[in-house]
Amino acid sequence: MSGDSPVTSSFAVADYVVFALMLVVSAAVGVYYAWADRGQRSSGDFLMGGRRLTALPVSLSLTASFMSAITVLSNPAEVYRYGASIGFYGLSYIITIVVTSEIFLPVFYRLAVTSTYEYLELRFNRATRLLGTVLFIVQTILYTGIVIYAPALALNQVTGMDLWGAVISTGVVCTFYCTMVCGGLKAVVWTDVIQLGVMLAGFLSVIVRSVVLQGGVFPIISDSDFDTNPLRRHTFWTVTIGGAFVWVSIYGINQAQVQRYISCKSIGHARASLYINLLGLWSILLCSVFAGMCLYSVYKNCDPWTAGLVSAPDQLMPYLVMDILGNYPGLPGLFVAAAYSGSLSTVSSSINALAAVTVEDLIKPYTNMSEKHLSWISKGLSFAYGALCIGMAGLASLMGGILQAAVSIFGVIGGPLLGLFTLGILCPFANSKGALSGLLSGLVVSLWVGIGAQIYPPPPEMTLPLPLTTDGCNFTTANSINWTSTALPVQPNYITTAPVHNLNSRPVLADNWYSLSYLYFSPIGTIIAISVGLIVSLFTAGLNKKPHSHMKCNLYLWFTVILDEIFCVV
Repeated sequence: MSGDSPVTSSFAVADYVVFALMLVVSAAVGVYYAWADRGQRSSGDFLMGGRRLTALPVSLSLTASFMSAITVLSNPAEVYRYGASIGFYGLSYIITIVVTSEIFLPVFYRLAVTSTYEYLELRFNRATRLLGTVLFIVQTILYTGIVIYAPALALNQVTGMDLWGAVISTGVVCTFYCTMVCGGLKAVVWTDVIQLGVMLAGFLSVIVRSVVLQGGVFPIISDSDFDTNPLRRHTFWTVTIGGAFVWVSIYGINQAQVQRYISCKSIGHARASLYINLLGLWSILLCSVFAGMCLYSVYKNCDPWTAGLVSAPDQLMPYLVMDILGNYPGLPGLFVAAAYSGSLSTVSSSINALAAVTVEDLIKPYTNMSEKHLSWISKGLSFAYGALCIGMAGLASLMGGILQAAVSIFGVIGGPLLGLFTLGILCPFANSKGALSGLLSGLVVSLWVGIGAQIYPPPPEMTLPLPLTTDGCNFTTANSINWTSTALPVQPNYITTAPVHNLNSRPVLADNWYSLSYLYFSPIGTIIAISVGLIVSLFTAGLNKKPHSHMKCNLYLWFTVILDEIFCVV
């Protein structure tokens, strides 16, 4: 069993069949909707599903969109290394859904925008809209590269395929899939529903087998660490507050998510989709955290990463799968299908959103193309962005653990963008000068702390990782090296760990400013953007400036919607 011998299992025929079946079914849904909706030729039909979707499929799609292979592979690895405090994300999800539903949703839905960045031009000016669009495109391409890289790690572990060969293969599969899913948003939503089911099934297969091996649920729970020591990277406050900022920037203003719930046929369906989605978020979170607890319970005395049996912590889950499910043909394939399902749902969502903002913000305002031509351009852009994101997957291997890298991207870029939208919706006297100044200031400060943390990562005594040893290992590899706690192999050069710097050469800011939890990058960017935006607006006579008619509509839209709902209830 694990700890007695290295994992030598590989994919069986049944595993390849299960994996291929998931890809075929997902692609078939896209082809079906492309054929069924072939008479709808407008870019709005392609990008927004004709605004006729209902709450249930949209809610499941919202869950699947950002529950990618990063969730399947990295959440358990984070729990394995740093404890189960990441479970506090459940509280941040509640804050996120309430804020999104009651503040951002009414504004975007009533304006009936295709791109969320249209709002920035209505509220401020075109320069603000263009800057917001460019930042979103950069953020999404970087993030999607990480999402493509993540399942390649799993494929490398379970099949033995070269890591970079796996990256290229995964990228090609994702691009081909996104090209096949040519039915637009409607196809993306329904494939997300299928892929969410596959993700849950993959998690449960690992959890059930781990519980059986460890003798029940309670031994696994007793092995886990729920300490809330404030020095940890994941504490009640960092995960709940910092996580809320990160997730509000995703659900409140990110094109991929906003595009889904404003495609609902009514604001009631849109709001219901957000709250039903909360159940999906909790389900995925519970599965990923408990899978990490299983991982720690099984390997706490024989750490495969320290022993050099995996090249990155994010490969620990695939290693566990092959260890405990290798003798059950089809189940390893189900888990890898779960990892790929998460990535395919996220990649398709991201690429659809990238195409939407490019058409609406960078093409439509400057051309007089017909809807038919815009629809074809949308499909061509989906292919082009898919190819570009493959190139970004190579960069992902240099960014440390993939969960931290993903959240850091949303913090550094998404935080200032969240501040910009919040400034526009909740601060009536904010003007375009304040908006641009706030956005740029928030971006500079969050880049400063984010890059500094990457160069000077916090020392172990700040992050307090869980104790992991190889004392329980006693096995021999194929090349006859004995793995013990006294003779450990040299780990490969491409392990995704941050560089360790000489403590004497660390700058003064390294042990406080740069050692902040990566979950605080988003609050920093948001708060700086709002604060600077308010100050600059005041000093540029924002209070005395008469709002434009479009601006008035946007400023008070949220308040009128809330009043309407109150009177309807009464």
